[in-house]
Amino acid sequence: LIEFVGNNPTAPNKPVAVMMVYDTTPAAVFSLKKTGIKSPADLVGKKMGAPVFDAGRRAFPLFVKANKLDGSKINWTAMDPPLRETMLVKGEVDAITGFYFTSMLNLNARGIKDEDIDVMMYPKHGVNLYGNAIIVSEQFLKEKPEAVRAFLRAFTRGMKDVLADPDGSIKYVKDRDALVDETLEKRRMKLAIESVIATPAAKADGVGGATKARMEDMMTQVSSAFELKSPVSADKVWNASFLPPQADRMVFPK
Repeated sequence: LIEFVGNNPTAPNKPVAVMMVYDTTPAAVFSLKKTGIKSPADLVGKKMGAPVFDAGRRAFPLFVKANKLDGSKINWTAMDPPLRETMLVKGEVDAITGFYFTSMLNLNARGIKDEDIDVMMYPKHGVNLYGNAIIVSEQFLKEKPEAVRAFLRAFTRGMKDVLADPDGSIKYVKDRDALVDETLEKRRMKLAIESVIATPAAKADGVGGATKARMEDMMTQVSSAFELKSPVSADKVWNASFLPPQADRMVFPK
């Protein structure tokens, strides 16, 4: 979103984020322990893989900058999403980027145990990004403000119900899609809640919001790493005025 706005400052009807779903990015670098990659510096000279549109790969310049790496000495291989973890297991790449609760489970499905995987979460290595957000077009915000507020109230209520009974929430998905693997999706939900939803900040301030300091830091990181055509201020991509009251966003079970 920041990249789009920075490179298209005069585009009409630009999207605006109105609620943060993930309080931090789930992007991570994965490697197998046998490769000996334990820190960002160990990636130099290695071959990394991910689809070209993968969020972790798109944000990798921020990871490089935050960890003072020479990105020119890290080689990339592109592949279709279903091949990413397979190529890591086969040793065709040394490391991959992916969402924590996606690539971890995909590696498990290919016979790799948690203890044989090294994970470098972006937020723990200097990339202070918010994660996925609910976005709305400027025109819809202007024409249907109450619809946006109502949707965010409903979403917040749904999030509270899911957090109160994560396993039970998967049953509703299963009822609508018989092919869903309940055991797998329960673990995915658990990993997502632990890593990007139930963060200390979200527990303290409520889900969905964003602080000025973190937003400004994110603007600086993205603008610098992506060399945007135009600088982006937080108010160009974020509007918190449609959020439910903070008290309603304190959704975590006590």
